[in-house]
Amino acid sequence: MVKRFKRGYSILRSRFGGMDVMKKAERCISCGVPLTEVGDVSFYCPNCGKVLIGRCHHCRDQSVLYVCPECGFEGP
Repeated sequence: MVKRFKRGYSILRSRFGGMDVMKKAERCISCGVPLTEVGDVSFYCPNCGKVLIGRCHHCRDQSVLYVCPECGFEGP
């Protein structure tokens, strides 16, 4: 859902209850390394939206699987 304001500004709201978009996971969910480099990402589970998942650039490049600890969703 997008809420429009004057002068073209907008706020995107998550379909999972308006979660904070600025949060960042501390470690890669696949290999456990700290997320400190360019190319590392954090996102909420695409299935349940409850768990913040972190992925390092190496695991993303190699398509290493990850599993959500809350719902069991597996992603590349």
